[in-house]
Amino acid sequence: MNNPAKDIERLLQYGQDHFLIEEEDVIPTRNALLDLFQLDEPYSGTLTEEEKQHLDQPTAILEPLLDYAVEKGLIPDNTTTQRDLFDARIMGLLMPRQSEWTRKFYQILKEGDSEKATDAFYHMSQASNYIRMDRIAKNKYWKAETDFGDIEITINLSKPEKDPKEIAAAEKAPKSAYPKCPLCVENVGYAGRTNHPARQNHRVVPITLAEEPWYFQYSPYVYYNEHCILFQKEHIPMHVCRKTFVRLLDFLDQFPHYFIGSNTDLPIVGGSILSHEHYQGGRHSFPMEVAPITRKYTHTDYPQVQIGTVHWPLSVIRLRSKDREALTEAANHILQAWRGYSDPTVDIYAYTDKDGKKQIHNTITPIARMKETGEYELDITLRNNRTTEEYPDGLFHPHPHLYHIKKENIGLIEVMGLAILPGRLDTELKDIQNILTGKVTWETLSEDQQKALEKHKHWIEELIKTDGTSLEPSKAQALIQKEVGVKFAQVLEDAGVYKQDQKGQQAFQNFLEGIGFQAC
Repeated sequence: MNNPAKDIERLLQYGQDHFLIEEEDVIPTRNALLDLFQLDEPYSGTLTEEEKQHLDQPTAILEPLLDYAVEKGLIPDNTTTQRDLFDARIMGLLMPRQSEWTRKFYQILKEGDSEKATDAFYHMSQASNYIRMDRIAKNKYWKAETDFGDIEITINLSKPEKDPKEIAAAEKAPKSAYPKCPLCVENVGYAGRTNHPARQNHRVVPITLAEEPWYFQYSPYVYYNEHCILFQKEHIPMHVCRKTFVRLLDFLDQFPHYFIGSNTDLPIVGGSILSHEHYQGGRHSFPMEVAPITRKYTHTDYPQVQIGTVHWPLSVIRLRSKDREALTEAANHILQAWRGYSDPTVDIYAYTDKDGKKQIHNTITPIARMKETGEYELDITLRNNRTTEEYPDGLFHPHPHLYHIKKENIGLIEVMGLAILPGRLDTELKDIQNILTGKVTWETLSEDQQKALEKHKHWIEELIKTDGTSLEPSKAQALIQKEVGVKFAQVLEDAGVYKQDQKGQQAFQNFLEGIGFQAC
């Protein structure tokens, strides 16, 4: 039987254990929680040692509280959406005020330890249940060997599926322009609604990049370790320019243990939010970072900068230098040249005309890191978002024969070699594994299973032809994981503007030499 008053005491203990509240905060926080749950008085007993036990996550405490809220009508519908809205409201009562958190963060930073500051911020973002680690843990992850080294594969299972009732409720909900987007600072403390997540348990840190006001936060979805987001205070569209490099390097000066990168500023080859200038960073070494240089270059205007092309399925130019200004100028030189560059021999057009309007196609995905040598490193990935009659979703975009694995845009994270694949693949790959072990045949699959696997049918036939249908389960799983990795590498090759053949690589060299870089 639920005892919400006792669970409130457990939550207060949890809050103290994770430094969300201090001893002086216990009484007012308790009273706020009693009010939320419409309880007249607190628990009169004493928590057992087991009930006081340190928990890494609040889920075990929140679930019975949410059940009680449903029972008492405090939550209108027992859906994931409504429960999420209410649990953010609960945890919001344990959060420090935004100004308090800002002071605490900068107090730690002032002590000269940026890692300690981000550790504290990341811990709070998890402890508050803003980052739902219990859901993140459901994601599938493996590494796959490819011609470009090991790449990382994830199947995203952390976003809960919404039932038809929730989808209908979201569609019927009144449209609101507040907050303007999921990134805006107005999300901090926002109660949410059926079509916008609650953020009472969310905090940010104001920082300065290129003498402009920005904010630093963590992603609630954490696709990799300490996945953070930097967003401009003002709600303005993405725009990659010289100042982009200045901002990225400014961030590294403040947080050298993190990488930082930007999605492009054009659709098809960009991220999901083009309306708000933002970057993504974190503490993770991606496969692209360890990819070797294939050809070195020099430029007489930038003798301080090491330059090279990278062995990677996309077209990447790597710059490295301790000289920030020289690095920035070299990067901007490449960006400005690429914006207007066309090479019809390899289907690259900087501009096309549509209904009398000039369409811009060339842009970049830049990624910055601070190396242990004290050098800044910039990877500049050349991108083009042109569409054709044959490829209406994008010429330099996953091609249709790979849609069964990946159809969505290739953004910053995937450019660096971490595939974020749709949750549907978890079940579909298990069914394919069962076919390869002989546990089932196509004919014995249900109608729904056949419908789901229809897009994979050609691939399944190829796997059966080469490997049969009597594999051990572990070998079938390993085979599928390897082949998914190979297909994702092909996805990245499709997104590469210069292909891996001799013609493509020569065209890549022609571009660089045409703008003043000389091959060593």
